[in-house]
Amino acid sequence: MAEKAKPKAGGAPSSKPAKAGGKPAAPTKSSKGGGMNVAGERPALPKGYVPRLLTHYHENVTESLKKTFGYDNPMQLPRLQKITINIGCGDATQNPRVVETIVKELAMITGQKPTVAKARKSVSNFKLREGMPVGVFVTLRRTTMWEFLDRFISLATPRIRDFRGLPDRGFDGRGNFSLGLKEQILFPEIDLDKVEKIRGMDITFVTTAKSDKESYELLKQLGLPFRKREEKKVAAAA
Repeated sequence: MAEKAKPKAGGAPSSKPAKAGGKPAAPTKSSKGGGMNVAGERPALPKGYVPRLLTHYHENVTESLKKTFGYDNPMQLPRLQKITINIGCGDATQNPRVVETIVKELAMITGQKPTVAKARKSVSNFKLREGMPVGVFVTLRRTTMWEFLDRFISLATPRIRDFRGLPDRGFDGRGNFSLGLKEQILFPEIDLDKVEKIRGMDITFVTTAKSDKESYELLKQLGLPFRKREEKKVAAAA
């Protein structure tokens, strides 16, 4: 019986990287820069990557907060802890496909897979049964949080109609700030041609600040564009 042909010298299976000087393997869908992977999430960031807004916080914001509040210990300085985003889907009781669409859009906006919130009890007046989806939410931390905040400040807020700054009425007295957006199409990740319905969302910035004044100053230094005419009100109330 004839022996099987041996592979040529230097040959390698396609699963191994090409040898030096050879043609590189085609990138997978999840490895293309700026694209989305199969799950609708952004590809993993390079190891050791530091968001520019986090660098701005450590190099500039911390020094400004020390002078403003007179803190000597860096651990006393207020920090951004997490960002939560919530989108309601009351019409999902009539059309279950609505949830899939919202999950996909929110994953594109945040770069993280969202969680579906389900009803805890039945409400006959709203045709709602226990276990039915009522909303979609996502909690962002660390690098993903800083990347979202950067894109929210730089890309999303300038696209708000008749934008004159963010209102400061969303502080809860414990250092957290919440605001509502009327349209998800403010984010450039959303393709207008594929949008089935305009939906709003609630965004909450959770900080370690002990007061609204500290939280306001932290978010303002990070770049959140608050309305200038209301800055004096916040300072007077504090």
